[in-house]
Amino acid sequence: MIVYKTEDELRRMRESAAIVGTILKELRPLVKAGARTLDLDAYAERRTRELGAKPAFKGYRGYPATLCVSVNEEIIHGIPSSRALRDGDVVSVDFGVVYGGFYGDAARTYAVGEVTAAARNLIGTAEASFRRGVEQMAEGNRVSDISAAVQACVEAQGFGVIRSFVGHGIGRALHEDPQVPNFGLPGRGPKIRRGLVLAIEPMIAAGDWEVEILADGWTAVTRDRSLAAHFEETVAVTKRGAEILSAEDGSGTPAGSPKEQPHA
Repeated sequence: MIVYKTEDELRRMRESAAIVGTILKELRPLVKAGARTLDLDAYAERRTRELGAKPAFKGYRGYPATLCVSVNEEIIHGIPSSRALRDGDVVSVDFGVVYGGFYGDAARTYAVGEVTAAARNLIGTAEASFRRGVEQMAEGNRVSDISAAVQACVEAQGFGVIRSFVGHGIGRALHEDPQVPNFGLPGRGPKIRRGLVLAIEPMIAAGDWEVEILADGWTAVTRDRSLAAHFEETVAVTKRGAEILSAEDGSGTPAGSPKEQPHA
């Protein structure tokens, strides 16, 4: 069942998502060569608690950390460790909090130092496809209109759309209905109306879309070990239209607003 949010609930979701955006902004310069992924995790957890929130992922279905930090061929759910980032790495940071009873969730992919032009294009396409999807998040459209727009953008660049994982509704639970695949035909699924809040999150690969889960039971990698990228925001349909609640300035922005490319 889809839970449509009231104006008061949207206000409270802005607060939780703003914390996510703020901490991701703070993490951006820390994602650099030599940084250990567990240190990024420790920073995010400390700042989450300082801001009065709780980590959304830690303990969720047994997940052991505050962040998911996925490097190179890792798509999502990479567990922070003593691994040090290296120049040329492509790093996805996925992060969520719960604050005032509501969740916020977002992800960025960063280039560490100098990366190939193809890797930079992959990172940029993940964000660009997200924005194409959000353009379809308008009252009267259907959820699969988002999915089709994401897929068209990604495949136009010659990349693969991951099919094993999806975006989702979000609110009092981290994962709510509806599911939001990043592929499919338009004109299907629930109609979009005011109060809908989604975590829209294209996950894409430089090669094939097939996935393998590593022995830790969490880390999802591309089966062909090609590079992957992930971009996510918490987005609400409001009286202003589609509004990105997890914007890094912490204020929420209209979905059409230009954003800096997610490169460190």
